[in-house]
Amino acid sequence: MAMMNEPSLSELSKIPLGEAGDEKIPKIPDRMYFRIGDVAEIAGVQPYVLRFWEKEFDFLAPIKNASGQRLYRKGDVESVLLIKRLLYLERYSIEGAKKRIKEMRKQGGLSEAKRARGTLDDHKIECIRKAKEELRALIDLVSQGA
Repeated sequence: MAMMNEPSLSELSKIPLGEAGDEKIPKIPDRMYFRIGDVAEIAGVQPYVLRFWEKEFDFLAPIKNASGQRLYRKGDVESVLLIKRLLYLERYSIEGAKKRIKEMRKQGGLSEAKRARGTLDDHKIECIRKAKEELRALIDLVSQGA
């Protein structure tokens, strides 16, 4: 098991605490995709930590664009925040966090919420693809008439 450095006080102040009303919970911007630097900033961790977590947690698998950059969906960002909370705040080990997430999945709430977000994202992607095709057809039509 890899040794983790103790989080500083400033890092601890950024950790989401879920239901606690007086604690700061990072706001996730309403965007379709986030680059690794954006996610690192939202979560308050370094990008190398996110890359390590991708290797350790199989459900955390951002897509890569044509140039190989990682693109995280909103559900991925929420997963990162959950992992951070389990590791830093609740002091789970990597293996303990994996087991806890597995338990949460068995209870149904975690997997159903992720499945619904994934379906919504896939739907949005398909709508964008269709709009892109229609725009290309319009460009072709206009350029033929010119």
